[in-house]
Amino acid sequence: MSTEAALSPLSVPFPAPIPVAEDGAERITLLDGGTAAYPRMLEAIASAKHRVHLEVYTFEREGVGARFVEALIAAARRGVTVKVVVDGWGSIKASSHLTETLQAAGAKVRVYNPLTSLFTGRSWRNHRKILLVDDAVAFLGGINIGDEYAAHGDEPGWADLAVELRGDICRQLGAKLHAGASSLTSGPVSLFLSGFGGGHRLRKRYLKAIDGARHEVVLAHAYFLPDMSFVRALKRAARRGVKVSLLLAGRSDVVFARAATMRLYRDFLRAGVGIYEWTASTLHAKAAVMDGKKLLVGSFNLDPLSLVNLETLVEVEEPRVSAEAALWLEKHMAVSRRVFLEQCGRSGLQRWLLDVVGLAVARFAERFASFIGRRRKR
Repeated sequence: MSTEAALSPLSVPFPAPIPVAEDGAERITLLDGGTAAYPRMLEAIASAKHRVHLEVYTFEREGVGARFVEALIAAARRGVTVKVVVDGWGSIKASSHLTETLQAAGAKVRVYNPLTSLFTGRSWRNHRKILLVDDAVAFLGGINIGDEYAAHGDEPGWADLAVELRGDICRQLGAKLHAGASSLTSGPVSLFLSGFGGGHRLRKRYLKAIDGARHEVVLAHAYFLPDMSFVRALKRAARRGVKVSLLLAGRSDVVFARAATMRLYRDFLRAGVGIYEWTASTLHAKAAVMDGKKLLVGSFNLDPLSLVNLETLVEVEEPRVSAEAALWLEKHMAVSRRVFLEQCGRSGLQRWLLDVVGLAVARFAERFASFIGRRRKR
């Protein structure tokens, strides 16, 4: 089977958006990568009447990024209050251009912890991905602003998910954007923002969902460096009869990240956890589905750095949306490379590369995150 043929079933027919109900009831739409999300995000900005808040880790200035800049400038010039927050590290190549261009049109731009802040010990990042328009529609997930997140012909974009929310949860989000750590709930949607206290609360949501699963747990995570108590929770679920599957990156945009993850493979496989490596493009998703009923999706990675960065996590307990997310995961796993225990036999050099280098990377991430956390508490 060719790569093109294998990838063709991945286009999950997610439903079109449903207009927001007058009673403020929640409307949830699952979005498959930038291909699905970008047109809807640009449309929302184009129709904004009062306020646009865009918060993103990476904002590329070319390609789709230029289209977003044009849309934001147009909104600001017609009197909409526009605020853009980009991370000083993730958007290092575009932050000066964005600041100059958008401020000239009357928009507000904040570069979160620019590189100069490293000299003062402010090393933590704003890793959130939020677009909120008129406190009526919000987009959250793992998708940054960049061409790599969208498909180009037969070449798939980075594998990622986002949700579009409409309803009272958007009003709540508008009121809490600058309030630090927040927990918001409306109907089947719960939204968690990690503030200066870090992402431990978001991690606990994952653990609670895993411990509560009765039949199946499927996780898709790009940078999978869980702590040992999280590893034990997954193995515990598998050993009590829950089908546990991990969709992980077969190739990564972060050096040595895959090696740090692969050192865990043998332990997981021996516990009955299924492992699938996505190789058709870069896996960037941060999502999980429990029992086909609960979806967790956001910017939060299962790694030490997400415990200290600013992050988001959305929990959805709506059967239709959870089923769509489960289908997305199943179709990606169906064309991924499954890892078997017998494939984990390694030579001495491979063991060194995977175990020693992988462990070193994981420990460095943990210690760096701990250092950042201590600095934030001062």
